[in-house]
Amino acid sequence: MKKTHRLIAAALCGTALLTGLATAAERELRVYNWADYIAPEVPKDFAKKTGIKLTWDTFETNEALEAKLLTGNSGYDLVVPSNQFLDTQIKAGVFQKLDKSQLPNWKNLDPELLKLLETNDPGNQYGVPYMYGTVLIGFNPDKVKAALGEDAPVNSWDLVFKPENMEKLKSCGVAMLDSPTEILPIALHYLGLDPNSADPKDYDKAAELLLKVRPYVKYFHSAKYMTDIANGDICVAIGYSGSFYQFANRAKEAGNGVVVKWKLPKEGAPIWFDTFAIPKSSKNVAEAHEFLNNLMDPAVIAPVSDFLGYPNPNTPSMQMVSKEISADPDLTPTAEAQKLLYVVQPLPQKIERVRTRAWTKIKTGN
Repeated sequence: MKKTHRLIAAALCGTALLTGLATAAERELRVYNWADYIAPEVPKDFAKKTGIKLTWDTFETNEALEAKLLTGNSGYDLVVPSNQFLDTQIKAGVFQKLDKSQLPNWKNLDPELLKLLETNDPGNQYGVPYMYGTVLIGFNPDKVKAALGEDAPVNSWDLVFKPENMEKLKSCGVAMLDSPTEILPIALHYLGLDPNSADPKDYDKAAELLLKVRPYVKYFHSAKYMTDIANGDICVAIGYSGSFYQFANRAKEAGNGVVVKWKLPKEGAPIWFDTFAIPKSSKNVAEAHEFLNNLMDPAVIAPVSDFLGYPNPNTPSMQMVSKEISADPDLTPTAEAQKLLYVVQPLPQKIERVRTRAWTKIKTGN
């Protein structure tokens, strides 16, 4: 009997061990992120370190992500919406609150940047900020100098909103983002108005400003400007901060003699965040928190900023990031400059229609 008991006990022990191994093997995490928006070693190292089976899928637009989320069962445990979309998706109830007791590395996040993000995520309850940037002015210094002289106001929105400047820049090419949610708030703020105004008359004023310079705008596009400014096909663009950094490096690598610079205008600019959030339908919530806490390790997130060319809101990590990014106040705004930045918010549907109509009028030039 003792021998039988020992055999049974051994068998039960073996079964428990196998069950434990099977359970460990079943740990998984499904992530849905922007294409090419992570340093490749980060997910690989996490999977290797934790044994968690990691599925990493990508999307191209916020709208594609939102379509998945609004089905109520995206199939993912972590997604990466931009702050404006995070705002509307929180209101739609598609996310679950973060359990900050599982995120000890939350302490590394910059409290001033978290305050800005609270515009879209009150109390910072749902989103872990990942990368951030601004919309600013990128330019070819040689061509701008040739058109406007040594005193060209490259550090001011005057460069693109004053017709006398734009008329001279037309010959070398000026591009703007094809985005009413980016350009119209900039115009409103330049006029001393609320960038998130709910007054239809303010959009008439912004449209009037932009229509004066519309004849000198070569095109509106949210991606084409990057390669064009690196190739020397345009001389000025309103675009995303990190994109100018990336494509300035492309121009250097190409050895085409084109120099690309960028300036955060002195009047201020919109700041945007991309955030990690956990869908309500997530089946692997503990693993999602484990990944997020790992991502907030300064040694993990710093190389991601170096890889992408964007600053991150992890204060100690920014001391490890390349000085080309961390010490450039036009890429990583100083505490003083942060006071002039603003977060764009979703508008009431009625005002959104007003903004859309104003944008159509601007693009057509009528």
